[in-house]
Amino acid sequence: MKKILTLVGVSVLGGLLTLGGYKLFIEEEQQKPLAVEQVSDLPIYVPTNTTINNTAALTPNFVDAAEKSLDAVVHVKNTAIVSAPVTMSDYFFGRSQPRAQVGTGSGVIISPTGYIVTNNHVIQNANEISITLNNNKTYMAELVGTDETTDIALIKIEADEDLPFLAFGDSDSAKIGEWVLAVGNPFNLNSTVTAGIISAKSRDLSGQNTQSFIQTDAAVNPGNSGGALVNTNGDLIGINTAISSRDGSYIGYSFAVPSNIARKIVNDIMEYGNVQNGILGVVGGALNSKAAEELGTNITEGFYVSDVTEDTGAEKAGIKSGDIIKKIDNVEINKFSDLSGYLKTKSPNDVVNVTLIRDGDEEIVPVTLLRPSVTIIQPIGYVKNASEEDLKKYEADYGVKISEFNDNYKSDWYNAGVEEGSIITKINGKKLYSVDDVQAAIKGRGFNKPLLIEVINKNKEKVIYRL
Repeated sequence: MKKILTLVGVSVLGGLLTLGGYKLFIEEEQQKPLAVEQVSDLPIYVPTNTTINNTAALTPNFVDAAEKSLDAVVHVKNTAIVSAPVTMSDYFFGRSQPRAQVGTGSGVIISPTGYIVTNNHVIQNANEISITLNNNKTYMAELVGTDETTDIALIKIEADEDLPFLAFGDSDSAKIGEWVLAVGNPFNLNSTVTAGIISAKSRDLSGQNTQSFIQTDAAVNPGNSGGALVNTNGDLIGINTAISSRDGSYIGYSFAVPSNIARKIVNDIMEYGNVQNGILGVVGGALNSKAAEELGTNITEGFYVSDVTEDTGAEKAGIKSGDIIKKIDNVEINKFSDLSGYLKTKSPNDVVNVTLIRDGDEEIVPVTLLRPSVTIIQPIGYVKNASEEDLKKYEADYGVKISEFNDNYKSDWYNAGVEEGSIITKINGKKLYSVDDVQAAIKGRGFNKPLLIEVINKNKEKVIYRL
C-alpha cells in the first residue's frame, strides 16, 4: 500500500514539475509577440466603418441631382403625317398614301409656366406634339420656335399648376473630368438616369467648325435626345443631342449642346421669334505645330487671323491679319470651335474683350459684336448687305448683293447674265433689305420647296430664277 501511495505521489510531483516548466519556459516564449503588440504605441487598424466612410466620401452622390432632375424631364412624342408607298401596287403605279409617323425623344421643363426645351430634330415636321410628365400626365404642346443650326427647339404646354423645372447652369464653368448625369427616355424607358464624366468641351462633329458640344461618356441612346445633362448639384449644363456610333446606339461618347448656348437660343426665340447672332468678323483657323511652322510662329495654340471682314466689329476695333486670338473674355481659345461656341452665347451689340498676340506682345481689345452682314444661298454663293452705292449702280430700291459665287455654279450664272455685284431683290416674293431677310425667306419656304429668286442682272433687268 505504501508503495502505491509513494508511486502516486511521485507521479503527481512529476506532473506539477512538468506543468510548471511548460508555463515558465515554453508558454512564456509563445506569448512574447502578443506582449510586444499590446505595449506598442502604434494604433491597431482593423476594417471598420471608418474605412467605409472614407470611401463613401470620395464617391460622388448622384441622388440629390437625380431627384431634382427627374420630374423636370419629359417624354416628347412627335406625330408627323408623311406620304409614302404602302403596298406593292403603290410602288408599281407610283402612288403615295399619307400615314402617321411617330418619333419620340425627351425635353426639359425650364419654367414653371410650361416652357420646354428640346432638340429641333425631335419635333421636326411634327403635325402634333405630345408631352408626358414624370407623373404620367399628358399634354399637347405648341411649337414656339426652333434653330436648326444649334438643333434647339422651344415648345410650351398649358398646365393647371406650376411645373417642376430646371434652371440653366453655367456650362462655361463646367470642367473636364467633372461628374455629370444624363436624364431622359431612351428606347421609351421613361425617367432613365445614367452617369459619366465630361470628356471634352467645344467638340465639333461636323468638320465645319459650326458646332461646340460638351462631350461625355454618360450612356445616351435614341430617345435621350432633348434630355438634360446635369452636374452633381442638379444644374442644367447641357441638352443631350447626339451620339458617336456606327450602329445608332451608344458605344462610349455622347454630346450635348452647352446650356449657355441653349439659354441664349431660347431667350432669342422668346423675345424676337428667331436667333440674333453677333459676329466678330474674323477669318482664319486654329493653330497647331504644322500651322505655326508655316506661319513662322512658335505659338501652337490659339486662333490665327488670316483676314478681317470689312464693316465688322473686328475691323473697327483694329484687329489685323496676323493677330493670334488667345482668349475672349475669360474663355481660352485653342481651336475654332472654342471661338464659335462662345460667340453663339452672345448677341449683336454685346462687347467682348479679345486677348490677342501681335508681334510677340499681348493686347486686350474690346470688340462690339455686329449682326451678320454675309450669308450663303445655295447654289449661288455668298451674299451681303448692299450699300446705297451698290443699289444705285443697279437702279434698285432694295436688295442684297451677290459678293462671291459658288465656284461650282459661277459659269452658269455668268452665262445667264448675272455677275458678282448683282442685286437679289426678292426670294419667293418677299422683299430683301438685309441678309436677315434672306435667312428668314429661305427658312420660311417650307420643306423641299423651290426658291424663286428675283435678280437684277448686268443689263439692269429683273429676272426670276427657280432654284
